Amino acid sequence: MDLPADRRAHHCRRRSRPVDQKGFGMSEPILTARNLVKRYGKVVALDHCDFDLMPGEILAVIGDNGAGKSTLIKAISGAVTPDAGEIWMEGRRLHFTSPNDAREAGIETVYQTLAMSPALSIADNMFMGRELRKPGIMGKLLRQLDRPAMEKFAREKLNELGLLTIQNINQAVETLSGGQRQGVAVARAAAFGSKVIILDEPTAALGVKESRRVLELIQDVKSRGIPIILISHNMPHVFEVADRIHVHRLGKRLCVINPKDYTMSDAVAFMTGAAEPPAEAIAA
Repeated sequence: MDLPADRRAHHCRRRSRPVDQKGFGMSEPILTARNLVKRYGKVVALDHCDFDLMPGEILAVIGDNGAGKSTLIKAISGAVTPDAGEIWMEGRRLHFTSPNDAREAGIETVYQTLAMSPALSIADNMFMGRELRKPGIMGKLLRQLDRPAMEKFAREKLNELGLLTIQNINQAVETLSGGQRQGVAVARAAAFGSKVIILDEPTAALGVKESRRVLELIQDVKSRGIPIILISHNMPHVFEVADRIHVHRLGKRLCVINPKDYTMSDAVAFMTGAAEPPAEAIAA
C-alpha cells in the first residue's frame, strides 16, 4: 500500500512503538525521540539515540559519566539543538531553539543547580519569567505585577504537594533548607509542566531526610498523571521510584529495563559495559 508521506511516517511510528517483555503492545509514548545526533567537534555526544517516555510513568535515565545522557536531556528540554533526528510529542513533531520553546510545549526541567534566585521570594521564583500583570490599564500600560494572585497561586501549588512547612510565601529562597528549595523547584515544574517534567539529580546535594521528602514529592507529581524523566546516579532512589530505566551508553540508548526484573548490580553492569543486556531489554 502506497501511503502519503505524512501518513507513512505516522504508520512507521506506530509500528515501532515499544512492547513490554511479554510481547504485548504498550500505550503510545507521549514523548519520542528518534536518531538524535549531536556533535561537539570530533566528539559525538549523541549517536543516533532513541528515547521513549510513556504516559504517567517515571522513567529513570542512567549512564556513566560521558555517556551522553545530559546531552539527551538538553535536547529534549530545548537547551541544545540536535544536529539530526526528530522529537515527537503526542503525534506532533517538535523543534526547539530554546528552553522557552520546550516550556511552551509543556516540558519543564528542574536542573541540579535549581536555577533559582536566592534573594527573591518563593512566589517570585515560582513565577520567574511568567509574572502575572494586574488586570486593566495598571497591568497593560504600567506593567504592575499582580502579587496577590501570584502569592495565592504559589501557596496553592505548595499545599498541593504537601509543602506545609513553608509558612511565609514571601520569604527569600536563600532562607530555605536544601530540601525545601528542591520542593519549591519541583512545585514550580509541576505547576507549569503540563506534559512532561524532567528532574536532573534532584537528591544529589540533599541529606537522607530531605532526599526522602523529594522522592515523596516525585510520587505525588506522578499521581497527578504527569510523566517524569529522572536523571540520577543514586541507584537505590532509581530502583525505588522508577517504572522503567533507560540505560544510556556511548551516546545512545543501550536498553530499557524493568527495575522489578533486574538488580542494581545488573543495571551498573549494563551501564559500564561489564555485561550485555538481554535481547528483550534492547528491543524495549
